[in-house]
Amino acid sequence: MADETRRGPVMIEMESDGPGPAEAPPVPDLPGAIEAPSGRAMQLAATLAARRPSRLARWFWGLLAALLSVAVTAAAWNFTVSLVASTPWLGWAVAALFVAFGLVVLAIVVKEIAAFSRLSRMDELHALAEVALVEGDLSDARAYADRLDAMYRPRAEMRWHHERFSERREEQFDAAALMELAEAELIAPLDAAALREVEAAARQVAAVTALVPLAFADVLAAMTSNIRMIRRIAEVYGGRSGTLGSLRLTRAVMTHLVATGAVAVGDDMVGSMLGGNVLAKLSRRFGEGVVNGALTARVGIAAMEVCRPMPFGAGRRPRVTSVLRRALTGLFGDKGEVEAG
Repeated sequence: MADETRRGPVMIEMESDGPGPAEAPPVPDLPGAIEAPSGRAMQLAATLAARRPSRLARWFWGLLAALLSVAVTAAAWNFTVSLVASTPWLGWAVAALFVAFGLVVLAIVVKEIAAFSRLSRMDELHALAEVALVEGDLSDARAYADRLDAMYRPRAEMRWHHERFSERREEQFDAAALMELAEAELIAPLDAAALREVEAAARQVAAVTALVPLAFADVLAAMTSNIRMIRRIAEVYGGRSGTLGSLRLTRAVMTHLVATGAVAVGDDMVGSMLGGNVLAKLSRRFGEGVVNGALTARVGIAAMEVCRPMPFGAGRRPRVTSVLRRALTGLFGDKGEVEAG
């Protein structure tokens, strides 16, 4: 029997040493492996706010509200009459409560009508400013300046600006110069206050999106924050709106944004510069927060255009990136980290 060869480990010698793990090239990112932030919450909120119900749906809800009002009123009347017949003092007390409730409802209706009147006045001023700027008529510019100054004169925070405008307005003999002076002295301070509201709303939406992982919580936060922001911007410019007026303003702003495609990530490089490179690779929620904050800033600037009593002059329209940088400084890191993308 032949001798069996002893088996053991065999060492294979390589002609040249290959690269080790440290020298191995990085694994490339697969396309679509990391989904770029898209601002889903703000896009959905804008779409819902801009959507108008169909005529059939409006008829349905209108008739349902009318039927419910008649049923509730009839039930309240029968209840009060029967209570007066059985227990007079208690019945008259309940009747007094119903009368007080009706007066409160009437006050709310009057307030809403006044709010729509203020919004109509702002729309009228905006139209007059456009006519004065296009035609270049000094008399039209002076008439507009008189109305604008009269509207802001009673406000305490505008007293100093009113005095400056009154001192310099007689020196202007050109319609464009007078309109520019009115914008610089009477509207620019209000622009700064409105921008603070926009920055606060963008910061809140970004923080909720990044920190709250609940489904549709970011959509709800985006809708409530934007409605409140639009209402406060209207109050800053003097077009304070009620509940129905705020809804009308919100729908007008959102409809404009959806129609122009401004709620889509892509223009002025907001998506790639602030959301797609740095924060999205650290956390997709942070990237979504930044993009939702950017879209909120766009909504705020559009609301300023709608509520402002005159169009933005040359170089005065705020930039979304500048507003977002101020809003998010210190929220997700230092300003340099936000700009690093």
